[in-house]
Amino acid sequence: MRYASVVLDIPTRALEGTYDYAIPPELEESAQVGATVLVTFSHRAAVGYVVRVGSEPPAGVPEEKILPVRQVLAPPCFDEGAAQVAAWMAHEYACTLPDAIHPFRAPGQTVKVTREAEGAPWRLVCEKAGPVDARWVQLTPEAADFEPRKNAARQRELVQALSGGPVRMAELSALVPGASSVVKALEKRGVVAVSRQREVRGSETTTLSSAVAARPQRLTQGQQRALAAIDAARQEGAGGVVLVDGVTGSGKTEVYLDAIERALAAGRGAIVLVPEISLTAQTVGRFRSRFGDAVAVLHSRLSVGERFDQWDLVRQGRAKVVVGARSALFAPLFNPGLIIIDEEHEGSYKQDQAPRYHAREVAAKLAQVRGCALVLGSATPSLESLARCRAGMWAGASWTRVCMPERPGGAVLPQVQVVDMASQFRGGNHSVFSAPLADALRQVVDRREKAVLMLNRRGFANFLMCRDCGCVPECPHCSTSLTYHERTHTLECHTCGRSWPMRAYPDPSTRCPNCGSRYMAAYGVGTQRVEDELRMLVPEGAEVIRMDADTTKAKGAHQKLLEQFDAAECAILVGTQMIAKGLDFPEVTLVGVVNADTTLKLPDFRSAERTYDLLEQVSGRAGRGERPGRVIVQTYWAGHPAIQAVVNHDRQLFLEPELEERRDAGYPPYTRLANVIAWGRDPREVGGYVEAFAKELRRRVGTQPGWEVLGPADCIKAKVKDRVRRHVMLKAPAQADVGGVLGACSAAVEKPQGVSLAMDVDAYDLM
Repeated sequence: MRYASVVLDIPTRALEGTYDYAIPPELEESAQVGATVLVTFSHRAAVGYVVRVGSEPPAGVPEEKILPVRQVLAPPCFDEGAAQVAAWMAHEYACTLPDAIHPFRAPGQTVKVTREAEGAPWRLVCEKAGPVDARWVQLTPEAADFEPRKNAARQRELVQALSGGPVRMAELSALVPGASSVVKALEKRGVVAVSRQREVRGSETTTLSSAVAARPQRLTQGQQRALAAIDAARQEGAGGVVLVDGVTGSGKTEVYLDAIERALAAGRGAIVLVPEISLTAQTVGRFRSRFGDAVAVLHSRLSVGERFDQWDLVRQGRAKVVVGARSALFAPLFNPGLIIIDEEHEGSYKQDQAPRYHAREVAAKLAQVRGCALVLGSATPSLESLARCRAGMWAGASWTRVCMPERPGGAVLPQVQVVDMASQFRGGNHSVFSAPLADALRQVVDRREKAVLMLNRRGFANFLMCRDCGCVPECPHCSTSLTYHERTHTLECHTCGRSWPMRAYPDPSTRCPNCGSRYMAAYGVGTQRVEDELRMLVPEGAEVIRMDADTTKAKGAHQKLLEQFDAAECAILVGTQMIAKGLDFPEVTLVGVVNADTTLKLPDFRSAERTYDLLEQVSGRAGRGERPGRVIVQTYWAGHPAIQAVVNHDRQLFLEPELEERRDAGYPPYTRLANVIAWGRDPREVGGYVEAFAKELRRRVGTQPGWEVLGPADCIKAKVKDRVRRHVMLKAPAQADVGGVLGACSAAVEKPQGVSLAMDVDAYDLM
């Protein structure tokens, strides 16, 4: 008799751990690790996941009392290594074990079950996911002697359509009206044969010129050093981490491609993560140009069915290279030689819903479990990664930093110019564009080149304000000001997504909602306004393309806009931070940053680091071809170390003061930071629960050195979607067991009904 340890998918912390069930003989082949099963728990049916299988019965339990597994609902979607990583995630990020297993499930799989009738087998309810078979029609050998009747025109058309080879039934129906009935008639006579073949939905293609990875004649010295370090870590098989610290345009992608080739030659695969969906088309194109159909793509803009097909290609072993956003980390690639995280500094690698993992940390654990190497690439590495490389070892794995300071082919870093917008204003220039940026944009158009303008704010204006009383219209459901969108004449909340027509607020263009004044003014600048003023500034003949969250809502919109920019002879791309990284267009000679202060003044200790990363990354879009690049940064804080570091291409100008401030204040990378947030409709219940949680946290932490509890206090966004929000923050030593402490506190403090809790370990969003 075989026994299975099962994690029940029941959303409660009261059922931590696994439960043992007997595996009936008829289910022994299918009830393997990773399978989704139906079991009996507390006299009712429950869905669970097998995480361990063995021949030893649970100790101290008579065999006749061990309940059997009732049914296998889905085949295995993870293995023992993935189960080990999920258990680590549950502890490290203070979440339940089912929450940690969910990312490993097949796309579309839910925990709901149904059956057709009483006594029929149960089956999982999936979100339109699962394999799809396409019908293909082809001529048989008997077709050589077949002669349709003179009046059988449809049969003659169909035979002619099939003469070149098999055709999919859906295409035949488009070519020959009534093809389905004709195929049935000819199939009965043995003239055609109908077969079913697995169809792969959503195979991405791109026409971007930069989506082809041409093999260089020779690698730079930096690229050779990086490849040698990656090879050594992969062959060692101990989860070693290599940080590829290369300037923008230094050829990090070619390093990834060569390293993956060597991993594939050794019989292993690779997982490649990119931070932005907008980068996947370009990245996938490059990888497919080198590895063909061995590449699978996984990201949230694919439909559930498309994600399932790509995921299943990996499970079947047909795809050995997985490319996608952070969720691609959980693909069923059980023998990777490499895990690569491009632009590893990006905050988008931090998940904002349970399990609130960081892809870098999970990848490091996965690399240790799989015995492969982890490669982190960035022109602006995170302070945490740099600190670990200085230490040499972290969490049982070696960390190595390799520098790539040069661009291939003699290309040089762009010249960066800072424009003080305060002096521009005093000089009478009240435009969005400073005089140097306006002149540079006109010159780009005259030379028929391309430019990129970055502003990290969508909409027309950040907010409206009454010039009589100072009232700023706010979302009635969230504690955030509304953003004015001129194109749609709406006020929109970028927190909850609600919007109001101007006439329904009441119309802020004519009346203040507080004092009734007609003097309402738009403050701040958004991408819509930049686009409008740009069209008036530059002469005709230059395409202006806007790329932000509003223009990329539709499926495939990222790729279409980039292809439009790529195909244009002369164009200016206006966008938010999604255009700041990873994109490679050699024709871009000018990059303009409309307002460098947007992220610099946020109430977040990482604001300076994020500003430096963003400016350095967007600057790197210029001068990647034969023509030199130029960058113009508009700011009101020209002397800030983050901006000066970008101007001088010298990271130390930013790192030294930033690290000193972090050390004095006790922030990462010198500590770990957790943010515990509670929210609900009743302010008293939320406040009481947070107070109790903070008290229990202080009791457990005590006077241990390096531990500090801050709060509780209102969140910066004190209300979201009509729920009040309060939080308490925890600082701990850099390698402390923060997840274990928070999990114990959560178990000890009873949470009132109607109050929700989020424990965010290694928090990135403190708002």
